[in-house]
Formats: sequence, C-alpha cells, structure tokens
Amino acid sequence: MKTNKSLPYLFIAPALLLFALFTIYPIFSSFVLSFQSMEGGKYVFTGLSNYTRLLGDDIFWKALGNTGIILIVQVPVMILLALVLANALNSQLLRLKGFFRVSFFLPAVTSLVAYSILFSIILQDEGIMNTILGFFGIDAIQWLGDPFWAKVSIIVAMTWRWTGYNMVIFLAALQSLSHEVYEAADLDGANRIQKFFHVTVPQLKPVILFATILSTIGTLQLFDEPFNLTKGGPADSTMTLGLYIYQNGFKYFDFGYASAIAYVVVLLVGILTFFQFKFTGDKS
Repeated sequence: MKTNKSLPYLFIAPALLLFALFTIYPIFSSFVLSFQSMEGGKYVFTGLSNYTRLLGDDIFWKALGNTGIILIVQVPVMILLALVLANALNSQLLRLKGFFRVSFFLPAVTSLVAYSILFSIILQDEGIMNTILGFFGIDAIQWLGDPFWAKVSIIVAMTWRWTGYNMVIFLAALQSLSHEVYEAADLDGANRIQKFFHVTVPQLKPVILFATILSTIGTLQLFDEPFNLTKGGPADSTMTLGLYIYQNGFKYFDFGYASAIAYVVVLLVGILTFFQFKFTGDKS
C-alpha cells in the first residue's frame, strides 16, 4: 500500500507554525531589537550601544547583585529542604503521606499574585509576623521596608512556594531507586544520616542537577515576588534583572535596552548551566 510521506508533516505543521510565530520569531526579533534604539519615533540600528550602556548603569549592576545574592542563598536552601522533605515523605513508616505530599506541593499551584498579596499582608508593619514577634517581646521588623529584611522576605516567599515543586521531582526519583542498595547499607551498619548522604544523594545526582538548573533559570528571571511585594525597593535593594527588564520595557518603553538586558540574562543562564554541568555533572 502506497503512503503519502508528506502526511505526517501536514499534521505537525500547525504546531510548528505556532512555535515559529510565538517562539522563534520573538527570539530573533528581540535579539535584533537589542542593537536598536528609538530615535525620531522609529527604531534605528545603534550597534552595541545598548550593551555598552549596561557597563555604566548602576541600577543594572545593583539588580545583578541582588539577583546573585538571592540565587546563592535561596536555591541551595530550597534544594536541600526539598531533598529532606522528599526523603521524609518517602518513608514507609509515615502515615497520611498523601495528605502531607499535597500540603507541601499546594503552594506551587497557588497563583503568583495571590501568594504575593498573602505575604504582603503577613509581612506588613502590623501584620501576623510582627504580631507573633511581639508575643516574645521582640521589636517589630520592617520586613518590606528595610533593605536587608526585604531580601529575606523575597527569599522566604520563594522558598515557601517552590520547595514543594522540587520535592515532588525528588520524590518521583526516590521511588525509582533500588531497595537493594539500602539493604546493603543496612548490612554494613549505616545509619539513616549516612544512608541519606552516601546512598540517596549520589543516586539522585542527575535529578538534583536538573532541579538546580531549573531553579537557577527561574531565579535569574525573578519578577513576580519583588514586583508584588516591594516594587524593587527600598532603594532598589530588591530590584532584580527580571523586574529591571520590565521597567525599561513597559514603564520607560525602552525596548531596545530591555532586550539587551534580557540577552545578558540568557548569557548568564548559559554560563551558569555550563559550570553546573561541568562541576556537578557526570564525568564518566
């Protein structure tokens, strides 16, 4: 029976067309735009001017530093918490595992805006957190008004939302591990902590790398939390690269400069991913 070899391509053509229209075209269009600036009501080619402008932009460097601090602190803490929770919820001795798994994962499916508003209510000057601190005789903290505590608030909010997401990834990987390795560790007299660090973690290395890369990309694109909680303040202490891109593009309508910042983020993602594979990937 003779078949039409072009028929499969006909079926996937709509998906490819939509992908090209809404993904490939914007990527190349924004890349070209990063070399242009608005002059006289139209965009003109200005070479590397947008990229050289970054070198003297204090707010850009502030946003880069803030994003780096959040990345260095929040991602390792979140990955470790997710790993510990996944290991605990994988225990055969734990009852109501379904309830606890859903409870920890629930923040991941909560609306970004909704949970940001929730945290803004909790962390305001007369909010729940300061009320609790008051019971212990601790002075109220300006969670969203102090540069240090504003960063802490962003980190806590992100950790609350995304720990459960990574926990589910680790939990799925844990359930696929062989029990024979743990039985061998029991025969060697290993305790729970030793089995966790010397048996569980090494076997989850590829999954940990995967979750770390996803978390790194997400943090470099961080926007919702600082936008909804602090608007980048106080004094740009929570300004992130994602928020700075938004401000330049949709507040100042400087889309060329915003595109240049976006491609700096792409470059950072590529560099950090390379080093994560280089130093933590499989060297065999």
